Amino acid sequence: MNIVRPVKSVDDLANAGLIAERDRLALEEVAARYAIGLTPTVAKLIDRADPADPIARQFIPDAAELAMTPEERADPIGDHAHSPVEGIVHRYPDRVLLKAVHVCPVYCRFCFRREMVGPQGLGTLDPAAMKAAFEYIRSHSEIWEVILTGGDPLILSPRRLEEIMCQLAAIDHVKIIRFHTRVPVVDPQRIDAALIASLKASGKTTYIALHANHPREMTSEARAACGRLVDAGIVMISQSVLLKGVNDDAAVLADLMKTFVETRIKPYYLHHPDLAPGTSHFRLTIEEGQRIVASLRGRISGLCQPTYILDIPGGYGKAVIGESSIRKTADGCFSVSDYAGGEHVYPPAE
Repeated sequence: MNIVRPVKSVDDLANAGLIAERDRLALEEVAARYAIGLTPTVAKLIDRADPADPIARQFIPDAAELAMTPEERADPIGDHAHSPVEGIVHRYPDRVLLKAVHVCPVYCRFCFRREMVGPQGLGTLDPAAMKAAFEYIRSHSEIWEVILTGGDPLILSPRRLEEIMCQLAAIDHVKIIRFHTRVPVVDPQRIDAALIASLKASGKTTYIALHANHPREMTSEARAACGRLVDAGIVMISQSVLLKGVNDDAAVLADLMKTFVETRIKPYYLHHPDLAPGTSHFRLTIEEGQRIVASLRGRISGLCQPTYILDIPGGYGKAVIGESSIRKTADGCFSVSDYAGGEHVYPPAE
Protein backbone atom coordinates (compact mmCIF):
# COMPACT_ATOMS: atom_id res chain seq x y z
CA MET A 1 0.00 0.00 0.00
CA ASN A 2 1.12 3.57 -0.65
CA ILE A 3 1.47 4.81 2.92
CA VAL A 4 2.57 8.43 2.95
CA ARG A 5 1.63 9.60 6.46
CA PRO A 6 2.76 8.39 9.89
CA VAL A 7 0.64 5.65 11.49
CA LYS A 8 -0.36 6.82 14.96
CA SER A 9 -3.58 5.06 15.96
CA VAL A 10 -5.48 1.79 15.78
CA ASP A 11 -7.63 3.32 13.03
CA ASP A 12 -4.49 4.15 11.06
CA LEU A 13 -3.25 0.58 11.49
CA ALA A 14 -6.55 -0.83 10.27
CA ASN A 15 -6.71 1.55 7.30
CA ALA A 16 -3.18 0.55 6.31
CA GLY A 17 -4.08 -3.15 6.46
CA LEU A 18 -1.62 -3.76 9.28
CA ILE A 19 -4.07 -5.31 11.76
CA ALA A 20 -7.14 -7.52 11.52
CA GLU A 21 -10.52 -6.04 12.41
CA ARG A 22 -11.04 -8.74 15.04
CA ASP A 23 -8.04 -7.40 16.98
CA ARG A 24 -9.23 -3.82 17.10
CA LEU A 25 -10.91 -3.86 20.54
CA ALA A 26 -7.91 -5.32 22.37
CA LEU A 27 -5.52 -3.00 20.56
CA GLU A 28 -7.58 0.04 21.50
CA GLU A 29 -6.94 -0.97 25.10
CA VAL A 30 -3.20 -1.21 24.41
CA ALA A 31 -3.24 2.17 22.66
CA ALA A 32 -4.93 3.78 25.66
CA ARG A 33 -1.79 3.01 27.66
CA TYR A 34 1.11 2.94 25.22
CA ALA A 35 1.86 5.15 22.22
CA ILE A 36 1.60 3.87 18.65
CA GLY A 37 3.88 5.20 15.95
CA LEU A 38 5.21 3.97 12.61
CA THR A 39 6.78 6.06 9.89
CA PRO A 40 5.81 5.35 6.27
CA THR A 41 9.30 3.84 5.83
CA VAL A 42 8.68 1.28 8.58
CA ALA A 43 5.11 0.53 7.49
CA LYS A 44 6.31 -0.29 3.99
CA LEU A 45 8.92 -2.72 5.34
CA ILE A 46 6.28 -4.93 6.97
CA ASP A 47 5.42 -8.17 5.20
CA ARG A 48 1.66 -8.40 5.64
CA ALA A 49 1.70 -12.01 4.42
CA ASP A 50 3.95 -13.10 7.29
CA PRO A 51 2.18 -13.34 10.67
CA ALA A 52 5.61 -13.59 12.34
CA ASP A 53 7.17 -10.65 10.49
CA PRO A 54 10.05 -9.34 12.66
CA ILE A 55 9.45 -5.72 11.65
CA ALA A 56 5.75 -5.88 12.53
CA ARG A 57 6.57 -7.53 15.84
CA GLN A 58 8.68 -4.53 16.85
CA PHE A 59 6.16 -1.82 15.99
CA ILE A 60 2.59 -3.18 15.69
CA PRO A 61 0.82 -3.30 19.08
CA ASP A 62 -0.11 -6.70 20.44
CA ALA A 63 -2.74 -7.71 22.99
CA ALA A 64 0.09 -9.48 24.84
CA GLU A 65 1.15 -6.03 26.05
CA LEU A 66 -1.84 -6.06 28.40
CA ALA A 67 -0.31 -8.96 30.36
CA MET A 68 2.03 -7.77 33.10
CA THR A 69 4.28 -9.91 35.27
CA PRO A 70 5.16 -9.20 38.93
CA GLU A 71 8.80 -8.37 38.21
CA GLU A 72 8.00 -5.69 35.61
CA ARG A 73 8.27 -2.04 36.59
CA ALA A 74 7.44 1.37 35.13
CA ASP A 75 11.06 2.56 35.39
CA PRO A 76 12.97 -0.69 34.86
CA ILE A 77 16.48 0.77 34.70
CA GLY A 78 15.98 3.31 37.50
CA ASP A 79 16.27 6.61 35.62
CA HIS A 80 14.30 8.49 38.27
CA ALA A 81 16.63 7.41 41.07
CA HIS A 82 19.55 9.14 39.33
CA SER A 83 17.82 12.30 38.08
CA PRO A 84 19.11 15.32 40.04
CA VAL A 85 17.22 17.79 37.82
CA GLU A 86 14.52 17.32 35.20
CA GLY A 87 15.90 15.86 31.97
CA ILE A 88 19.24 14.72 33.44
CA VAL A 89 20.18 11.18 34.47
CA HIS A 90 23.59 11.03 36.19
CA ARG A 91 24.18 7.34 36.85
CA TYR A 92 27.90 7.11 36.06
CA PRO A 93 30.59 9.61 37.17
CA ASP A 94 31.81 10.85 33.78
CA ARG A 95 28.61 10.98 31.73
CA VAL A 96 24.99 12.04 31.85
CA LEU A 97 21.87 11.44 29.83
CA LEU A 98 20.14 14.56 28.57
CA LYS A 99 16.53 13.69 27.81
CA ALA A 100 15.50 16.78 25.85
CA VAL A 101 12.44 15.17 24.30
CA HIS A 102 10.18 12.22 25.12
CA VAL A 103 8.69 11.79 21.65
CA CYS A 104 9.83 9.36 18.94
CA PRO A 105 9.14 8.90 15.22
CA VAL A 106 8.30 5.26 15.99
CA TYR A 107 7.31 3.51 19.22
CA CYS A 108 8.94 0.17 19.90
CA ARG A 109 6.63 -2.30 21.59
CA PHE A 110 9.44 -3.37 23.96
CA CYS A 111 10.56 0.15 24.94
CA PHE A 112 11.98 0.37 28.46
CA ARG A 113 10.77 3.98 28.74
CA ARG A 114 7.28 3.24 27.39
CA GLU A 115 5.66 4.77 30.48
CA MET A 116 7.48 8.08 29.80
CA VAL A 117 7.40 8.54 26.01
CA GLY A 118 4.70 9.39 23.51
CA PRO A 119 1.95 12.02 23.31
CA GLN A 120 0.84 11.10 26.83
CA GLY A 121 4.42 11.04 28.14
CA LEU A 122 6.76 13.62 29.61
CA GLY A 123 6.90 15.79 26.47
CA THR A 124 9.76 18.14 25.59
CA LEU A 125 11.82 20.01 28.16
CA ASP A 126 10.68 23.62 28.40
CA PRO A 127 13.27 26.45 28.25
CA ALA A 128 13.55 26.72 32.03
CA ALA A 129 14.18 22.97 32.40
CA MET A 130 16.74 23.01 29.58
CA LYS A 131 18.53 25.92 31.24
CA ALA A 132 18.66 24.01 34.54
CA ALA A 133 19.94 20.89 32.78
CA PHE A 134 22.77 22.81 31.10
CA GLU A 135 23.62 24.50 34.39
CA TYR A 136 23.89 21.08 36.04
CA ILE A 137 26.27 19.86 33.31
CA ARG A 138 28.27 23.10 33.55
CA SER A 139 28.65 22.83 37.32
CA HIS A 140 29.89 19.22 37.28
CA SER A 141 33.39 19.20 35.82
CA GLU A 142 33.58 15.38 35.94
CA ILE A 143 31.06 15.14 33.07
CA TRP A 144 33.07 14.21 29.98
CA GLU A 145 30.22 12.86 27.82
CA VAL A 146 26.64 14.00 27.28
CA ILE A 147 24.25 11.44 25.78
CA LEU A 148 21.12 12.84 24.16
CA THR A 149 18.31 10.35 24.36
CA GLY A 150 14.70 10.38 25.44
CA GLY A 151 12.65 10.05 23.19
CA ASP A 152 14.58 10.37 19.97
CA PRO A 153 16.60 13.59 19.85
CA LEU A 154 16.85 13.58 16.05
CA ILE A 155 13.17 14.43 15.72
CA LEU A 156 14.12 17.92 16.89
CA SER A 157 14.62 20.54 14.21
CA PRO A 158 18.13 21.43 13.10
CA ARG A 159 17.65 24.80 14.80
CA ARG A 160 16.85 23.19 18.16
CA LEU A 161 19.71 20.71 17.81
CA GLU A 162 22.11 23.52 16.95
CA GLU A 163 21.01 25.42 20.07
CA ILE A 164 21.76 22.36 22.21
CA MET A 165 25.14 21.84 20.57
CA CYS A 166 26.05 25.51 21.05
CA GLN A 167 25.28 25.24 24.76
CA LEU A 168 27.40 22.09 25.09
CA ALA A 169 30.20 23.57 22.96
CA ALA A 170 30.61 26.29 25.58
CA ILE A 171 31.25 23.74 28.35
CA ASP A 172 34.95 22.95 28.18
CA HIS A 173 34.95 19.72 30.19
CA VAL A 174 32.37 18.10 27.89
CA LYS A 175 34.33 16.42 25.10
CA ILE A 176 31.96 13.80 23.69
CA ILE A 177 28.34 14.28 22.58
CA ARG A 178 26.40 11.15 21.75
CA PHE A 179 22.94 10.83 20.18
CA HIS A 180 20.81 7.70 20.56
CA THR A 181 18.44 7.41 17.62
CA ARG A 182 16.44 5.29 15.21
CA VAL A 183 15.94 8.11 12.69
CA PRO A 184 18.50 7.03 10.04
CA VAL A 185 16.62 3.71 9.77
CA VAL A 186 12.99 4.76 10.25
CA ASP A 187 13.08 8.16 8.50
CA PRO A 188 16.31 8.23 6.47
CA GLN A 189 15.40 11.23 4.32
CA ARG A 190 15.48 13.34 7.49
CA ILE A 191 19.26 12.94 7.57
CA ASP A 192 20.00 15.89 5.30
CA ALA A 193 22.77 18.49 5.17
CA ALA A 194 21.05 20.84 7.62
CA LEU A 195 20.50 18.18 10.27
CA ILE A 196 24.02 16.80 9.90
CA ALA A 197 25.53 20.28 10.29
CA SER A 198 23.50 20.81 13.47
CA LEU A 199 25.09 17.75 15.11
CA LYS A 200 28.61 19.12 15.03
CA ALA A 201 30.27 21.53 17.46
CA SER A 202 33.76 22.96 17.60
CA GLY A 203 36.06 21.05 19.92
CA LYS A 204 33.61 18.18 20.46
CA THR A 205 33.44 14.69 19.00
CA THR A 206 29.97 13.56 17.95
CA TYR A 207 28.88 9.95 18.15
CA ILE A 208 25.59 8.48 16.96
CA ALA A 209 24.34 5.22 18.44
CA LEU A 210 21.94 3.72 15.91
CA HIS A 211 19.19 1.43 17.20
CA ALA A 212 18.28 -1.37 14.78
CA ASN A 213 17.35 -4.97 15.55
CA HIS A 214 16.91 -6.78 12.26
CA PRO A 215 18.95 -6.70 9.04
CA ARG A 216 15.87 -5.81 6.99
CA GLU A 217 15.80 -2.44 8.74
CA MET A 218 19.12 -1.58 7.08
CA THR A 219 17.65 -0.68 3.70
CA SER A 220 19.66 1.01 0.97
CA GLU A 221 18.11 4.34 2.06
CA ALA A 222 19.11 3.72 5.67
CA ARG A 223 22.65 2.81 4.65
CA ALA A 224 22.88 5.96 2.53
CA ALA A 225 21.71 8.09 5.48
CA CYS A 226 24.37 6.51 7.69
CA GLY A 227 26.92 7.09 4.96
CA ARG A 228 26.11 10.80 4.93
CA LEU A 229 26.68 10.97 8.68
CA VAL A 230 29.96 9.04 8.59
CA ASP A 231 31.25 11.03 5.61
CA ALA A 232 30.64 14.18 7.66
CA GLY A 233 32.99 12.90 10.36
CA ILE A 234 30.39 11.58 12.80
CA VAL A 235 31.32 8.28 14.43
CA MET A 236 28.57 5.64 14.41
CA ILE A 237 28.06 2.74 16.79
CA SER A 238 25.13 0.37 17.13
CA GLN A 239 22.78 -0.71 19.86
CA SER A 240 20.30 -3.54 19.49
CA VAL A 241 17.97 -5.47 21.77
CA LEU A 242 17.93 -9.28 21.74
CA LEU A 243 14.23 -9.96 21.14
CA LYS A 244 12.26 -13.18 20.97
CA GLY A 245 10.71 -13.50 17.53
CA VAL A 246 12.87 -10.74 16.02
CA ASN A 247 16.57 -11.59 16.20
CA ASP A 248 16.90 -14.51 18.63
CA ASP A 249 18.67 -16.51 15.94
CA ALA A 250 22.44 -16.61 15.46
CA ALA A 251 22.24 -16.29 11.66
CA VAL A 252 19.94 -13.26 11.82
CA LEU A 253 22.05 -11.60 14.49
CA ALA A 254 25.26 -12.29 12.55
CA ASP A 255 23.72 -10.78 9.42
CA LEU A 256 22.71 -7.66 11.36
CA MET A 257 26.15 -7.16 12.87
CA LYS A 258 27.91 -7.68 9.54
CA THR A 259 25.55 -5.19 7.94
CA PHE A 260 26.45 -2.63 10.59
CA VAL A 261 30.16 -3.07 9.91
CA GLU A 262 29.65 -2.88 6.14
CA THR A 263 27.84 0.42 6.77
CA ARG A 264 30.79 1.72 8.83
CA ILE A 265 28.94 1.31 12.13
CA LYS A 266 30.81 -0.41 14.97
CA PRO A 267 28.63 -2.92 16.85
CA TYR A 268 28.48 -1.74 20.45
CA TYR A 269 25.72 -3.00 22.77
CA LEU A 270 23.34 -5.92 22.49
CA HIS A 271 20.83 -5.39 25.29
CA HIS A 272 18.99 -8.13 27.12
CA PRO A 273 15.35 -6.96 27.22
CA ASP A 274 14.45 -4.82 30.22
CA LEU A 275 11.60 -5.53 32.62
CA ALA A 276 9.28 -2.94 31.06
CA PRO A 277 5.53 -3.41 31.60
CA GLY A 278 3.80 -5.70 29.13
CA THR A 279 6.96 -6.92 27.38
CA SER A 280 7.38 -10.47 28.69
CA HIS A 281 6.57 -11.92 25.24
CA PHE A 282 9.83 -10.38 23.97
CA ARG A 283 12.08 -11.76 26.70
CA LEU A 284 14.18 -14.86 26.28
CA THR A 285 16.21 -16.30 29.14
CA ILE A 286 19.70 -15.05 29.84
CA GLU A 287 21.01 -18.58 29.17
CA GLU A 288 19.37 -18.54 25.73
CA GLY A 289 20.90 -15.15 25.03
CA GLN A 290 24.33 -16.29 26.14
CA ARG A 291 24.20 -19.29 23.80
CA ILE A 292 23.20 -17.12 20.83
CA VAL A 293 25.89 -14.52 21.51
CA ALA A 294 28.55 -17.17 22.13
CA SER A 295 27.73 -18.75 18.78
CA LEU A 296 28.79 -15.52 17.04
CA ARG A 297 32.37 -16.07 18.18
CA GLY A 298 34.21 -17.74 15.34
CA ARG A 299 31.17 -17.41 13.06
CA ILE A 300 31.84 -13.76 12.23
CA SER A 301 34.76 -11.33 12.45
CA GLY A 302 35.77 -9.77 15.74
CA LEU A 303 34.78 -6.44 14.20
CA CYS A 304 31.18 -7.65 14.35
CA GLN A 305 31.00 -8.78 17.98
CA PRO A 306 28.64 -6.75 20.20
CA THR A 307 28.84 -6.65 23.98
CA TYR A 308 25.89 -8.48 25.54
CA ILE A 309 24.65 -6.43 28.49
CA LEU A 310 21.94 -6.26 31.09
CA ASP A 311 20.72 -3.08 32.74
CA ILE A 312 20.42 -4.15 36.37
CA PRO A 313 16.86 -3.38 37.51
CA GLY A 314 16.58 -0.53 39.95
CA GLY A 315 19.21 1.77 38.48
CA TYR A 316 22.43 -0.05 39.33
CA GLY A 317 23.92 0.25 35.85
CA LYS A 318 24.96 -2.12 33.10
CA ALA A 319 26.59 -5.51 33.54
CA VAL A 320 28.30 -7.56 30.83
CA ILE A 321 26.52 -10.93 30.80
CA GLY A 322 28.14 -12.81 27.93
CA GLU A 323 29.15 -16.39 28.62
CA SER A 324 32.74 -16.60 29.82
CA SER A 325 35.25 -18.55 27.71
CA ILE A 326 37.52 -19.26 30.64
CA ARG A 327 37.21 -20.86 34.07
CA LYS A 328 39.72 -21.70 36.75
CA THR A 329 40.23 -25.39 37.56
CA ALA A 330 41.08 -27.06 40.87
CA ASP A 331 44.77 -27.45 39.98
CA GLY A 332 45.22 -23.68 39.47
CA CYS A 333 45.19 -23.89 35.68
CA PHE A 334 42.52 -22.44 33.42
CA SER A 335 40.18 -24.23 31.05
CA VAL A 336 39.59 -22.16 27.93
CA SER A 337 36.83 -22.86 25.38
CA ASP A 338 37.46 -22.26 21.69
CA TYR A 339 34.75 -21.11 19.28
CA ALA A 340 33.99 -24.71 18.25
CA GLY A 341 33.40 -25.85 21.84
CA GLY A 342 36.77 -27.47 22.42
CA GLU A 343 38.38 -27.18 25.86
CA HIS A 344 42.07 -26.29 26.32
CA VAL A 345 44.33 -25.95 29.35
CA TYR A 346 46.18 -22.71 30.01
CA PRO A 347 48.85 -22.74 32.76
CA PRO A 348 48.93 -20.31 35.69
CA ALA A 349 51.63 -17.64 35.88
CA GLU A 350 54.73 -18.71 37.77
